[in-house]
Amino acid sequence: MKSQKKFTKKFSFEFFPARTPEAVVKLETTMGRLAKLNPDYFSVTFGAGGSTREPTFETVKNISEKTSIEAAPHISCIGVMTDEILEVLETYRSIGIKKLVALRGDLPSGSAGGYGQLRYANELVEFIRKETGDHFHIEVAAYPEFHPQANNASEDLSNFKKKVDAGANGAVTQYFYNPDAYFRFVDSCEKLGIDIPIVAGVMPIINCSQLVRFSEACGAEIPRWILKRLQEFGDDRTAIREFGIDVTTELCDHLLSGGAPGIHFYTMNQSAASEAIWNNLNLSDIDRNLT
Repeated sequence: MKSQKKFTKKFSFEFFPARTPEAVVKLETTMGRLAKLNPDYFSVTFGAGGSTREPTFETVKNISEKTSIEAAPHISCIGVMTDEILEVLETYRSIGIKKLVALRGDLPSGSAGGYGQLRYANELVEFIRKETGDHFHIEVAAYPEFHPQANNASEDLSNFKKKVDAGANGAVTQYFYNPDAYFRFVDSCEKLGIDIPIVAGVMPIINCSQLVRFSEACGAEIPRWILKRLQEFGDDRTAIREFGIDVTTELCDHLLSGGAPGIHFYTMNQSAASEAIWNNLNLSDIDRNLT
């Protein structure tokens, strides 16, 4: 299996927009702690059908104004018209945003609205390139265990290649706990001539029921041995956290040693677990220019 050792390593953290004053304060504290680690960027999610458009924008502004870390907002196309997308792009360009995470997205639950004018992420990437040229560095999603709505693995790889061919600069994977799935996915991509960095997405384990719920929704597999251990811990949050940090640290170490060009942490707006994993791996001391 091939690696991606030719790419400079990148490290990043993902947040979702806070919706209450208390959540805003908590998120700002989290951002402040993680900013001290000097990651390459913070990404901010975008709700289904653009449902968090304003909160996403406010979170991006907070990152830009209160930290020295680059902000990378998510932008999606399902349920959003192209004039709205263009307005969002112009707004971000006006405040100096240079990086985007372009996704298909989902319709809001129970929505009776249409899909919008763009139905797939490759169409969104193509639209962004047409309207803004090379202003934005565009990251797209990748699925080592394959998209839950894909008919088969070959179709999913083909769809990923369409996003790359449309102008994506890099990719961030859905979280996973089986490193072989990642390395085989990268190998398959390289056989198709895909030549962009595919950063491994990692979800620190801090809550068993939450992890199961998220994984069922996004198609991420929780290895049986991990799930059995988590279930054994019951409501012992300390044991779950310690076990989760150990497991995720080992996963990240395996990925980086094998040539993964970086790690993207899905933080769930919490800093402690991501900080612990970062420190276990001594990521502050790593030479990110090594390939």
